[in-house]
Amino acid sequence: QVQLVESGGGLVQPGGSLRLSCAASGIRFSLYTMAWYRQAAGNERELAAEITSEGTTNYADSVKGRFIISRDNAKNTVYLQMNSLKPEDTAVYYCNARIRFSSYWGQGAQVTVSS
Repeated sequence: QVQLVESGGGLVQPGGSLRLSCAASGIRFSLYTMAWYRQAAGNERELAAEITSEGTTNYADSVKGRFIISRDNAKNTVYLQMNSLKPEDTAVYYCNARIRFSSYWGQGAQVTVSS
């Protein structure tokens, strides 16, 4: 049974930082591309950042230079360090694990950026 469990969301003021974590179980974590997607109210889900099994990273233009994705294969965990947060970063953030034709999702973590 595959499980992706996000943690670390919450309320933060503009300019602040948060770190999201996603703990995976039931998969050979090191073989998977791991990603963070986000979905703001009324919008479609969009890719924020991803990291391949080799450690190659890719970021949406809107978060480039502010967010950092990383992974710890020993802990089966992927992280998203979010800095210089803006109100437009407010969204539910979803962890995703994918390999070939398989894709799994976490339940989502709310991030709200507001003063």
